[in-house]
Amino acid sequence: MRALTVIILSLLSILGASAQVKEIPGAKNVIDTMCYYVHADRCKTMIPMPVAIYAGPLGDTRLPSIRDRKPKVLAPIVKHDPFLQIHGNVSYDGYYQSNSDTPYLEKDIYQHTLTTNLDITVKNQYPLHLAFSTSKGNSMLFRNLTGINLHYTNRDFKQMLMDKAQGWEAGKLKQLKELDTIKSKLDIGWAQLQLLKSWFSSPEQLQRMVQAKEHDYNLRYRDSLPMTGVELPKYNLKWPLQPFADKKLNRFGDGDSAVAKLRKEFEDKQHQLDSVQVAYDNLMKLYNKKKAAYGNKKASLLGALKNSQNDGELVSDLSSMNLPDSVLPPGYKLLLSMKSIGIGRTMVDYSELTAKNISITGLQVEFNPSWYLAFATGAVDYRFRDYIVNANRPKQYLNIVRAGYGQKEGNNLILSFYTGKKQVYNTNTSAANGNTVDMPDNKIMGLSLEGRWQINKYNYVVGEVAKSSMPYYQRASNHESLGGSMMKFGDHSNEAFSVSTFSFIPQTSTRITTMYKLLGSDFQSFSLYSSGSQQIVWSLKAEQPFFKKQLTLVGAIKRNAYNNIFDSTNYSSKTIFKSLQATFRRKNWPVVSLGYFPSSQLTKTTDDKFIENLFYTLVGTASYYYTHKGIGMNSTLSATRFYNRQTDSSFVYFNSTNLQFIQTFFINALTLTGGLSAAVNQEYALYGADGNAQYRVNKWLEVGAGVKYNYQTVYENKQLGYSGNTKITIPKIGEFGLMADQGFVPGVNKQLVPNKTGRLTYTKIF
Repeated sequence: MRALTVIILSLLSILGASAQVKEIPGAKNVIDTMCYYVHADRCKTMIPMPVAIYAGPLGDTRLPSIRDRKPKVLAPIVKHDPFLQIHGNVSYDGYYQSNSDTPYLEKDIYQHTLTTNLDITVKNQYPLHLAFSTSKGNSMLFRNLTGINLHYTNRDFKQMLMDKAQGWEAGKLKQLKELDTIKSKLDIGWAQLQLLKSWFSSPEQLQRMVQAKEHDYNLRYRDSLPMTGVELPKYNLKWPLQPFADKKLNRFGDGDSAVAKLRKEFEDKQHQLDSVQVAYDNLMKLYNKKKAAYGNKKASLLGALKNSQNDGELVSDLSSMNLPDSVLPPGYKLLLSMKSIGIGRTMVDYSELTAKNISITGLQVEFNPSWYLAFATGAVDYRFRDYIVNANRPKQYLNIVRAGYGQKEGNNLILSFYTGKKQVYNTNTSAANGNTVDMPDNKIMGLSLEGRWQINKYNYVVGEVAKSSMPYYQRASNHESLGGSMMKFGDHSNEAFSVSTFSFIPQTSTRITTMYKLLGSDFQSFSLYSSGSQQIVWSLKAEQPFFKKQLTLVGAIKRNAYNNIFDSTNYSSKTIFKSLQATFRRKNWPVVSLGYFPSSQLTKTTDDKFIENLFYTLVGTASYYYTHKGIGMNSTLSATRFYNRQTDSSFVYFNSTNLQFIQTFFINALTLTGGLSAAVNQEYALYGADGNAQYRVNKWLEVGAGVKYNYQTVYENKQLGYSGNTKITIPKIGEFGLMADQGFVPGVNKQLVPNKTGRLTYTKIF
């Protein structure tokens, strides 16, 4: 029974309470012992609470049976990644304009545009992108377009690997189990070291050293002093010496040196400490070596993703790292080799002489492990440069197959075959007899051989030769088939070749690109429109930073770089276009840029005739953000100079100089913007001033309003405009925006005419 009492008292002591035991004499069957559990009821108030220990009949001291409460076993939580994760946005834009601001005369224009972009991740490892857009309006310049695209690119996959590498936790790797084991041993060794070091510095050992010295001192004086009570100097001790409290020193005996014995014990402990220290240091070196190896593996993963020259090199580097599936998913070699897959409205961008920047509705696949294979098929949608011209063009389609060996970003040799229907002829194409071809045959066919030579890390050359079928009027006069005209190797008029070079000089950070193309008069492809004459196209572009990359200069010259469907028959251009751009960026300084480049303006003359005018434009801007007395400010100054004449442009601001200054103040939730402008040409000057205030009322409401003033000399035309806008954010619904503006656009008779615009937008990000 006393053993049971001891157990209960021990439990109470663990709980931080004190207890008293009181034996009750004469009690045999009910209560043998009474325990008092002292409970702290209030501050400084202790209340004894009795605890009875029961005993069974006939001295049976077993406790009554108590139900065994077993802890509830919970099922392990296993984290499962959803099969699909979808993030993206959806937006609507409704736009109205009372007058157009181009040489096209249109009124009451509206346009509705609905777009959505979705980033889809399958099993948290495979990225896809889905885009949908539809646009509808009443403008004669813009077609009603609807498109959907689902595509995969290994660029997105590499970005996902980059994100995983940056958030890679080393403890999740199977290989780090060894590192965790070494860390546990280090913890044990550290505890042993601290225990041994604390033994030397403990008060007990210091006291033992003092007593040992006292003992040896008195032993040295015992034979020279009489065996009477003699007061010893300094220590004030009487002989005979009292036994030490430390039993270990008592066993040495009077004839032994207590200090020597203690020193021997200390030396043994020191040897033990040194051995543990050496083992700990060796284990720490091993731990740091292993840890650095795993850290380098993470760094090498990031380095491989960032610095690999091509996908083949990246696959080789990743294969040698023995990375787990949490970082590299199954099939990563195939996914890295699959450069792109596009279904729906997709882009075909293969080579200069086959298909360059062509939008199709169909299928496009590009695959490049150690060998190269690509194909695309679909209906040609539009070329980006001419998409606004709503001409009655015939239906077109493209089929192209490319196969070769080597990496696309490295050395390669690729053979291409293309065929389909293309509006390759310009609007003025005529037959050989001078009669206009009413219904030309738009079928084309061609072969191309392209090669890329990687000279070194910073320089490479791309060359391509191609041969196509003859134009319709040439085939008709010679009674040749499409393929037969292509295989006429004695005729070089349907041939073309191009050479491009790309160079980077790391010592000076200089970039130089060149391009040269020779196009035969009868050559046809999806990358150009035929004009019926031989064309020579070349360009040179150079980029050079100065002053530790604070100043960057970019210059380019081009010959015959512009061609489209509106070129006249047998048109051959020798015009040289020049462009120059300079940008200066320095910390705490304004950002200054200056550019001189060609511009173009498209003018509609009749229902199916257009004129494109080219002229040079000089543009300069300076922008500076700064703070004053806690208020953020931004100042922007821009200047534009158009080098054209009224005879070659319908643009109102012909041969004019435009100046504009904008000042913005950021005052907490209030943004104030003011501007001044001036446009001066040979006939009149136009001056303007405007102001705008934007205020965020709270998290879900933002409002703004502005006024503008225009004054045109000569005509003494004074105009006042205004604008207003608001944004409303509804949680879980999205953001709604509304804008209305009363402004002015160029009109006839060299004067500005009123123009009303309105816009309703909706955006939801998820």
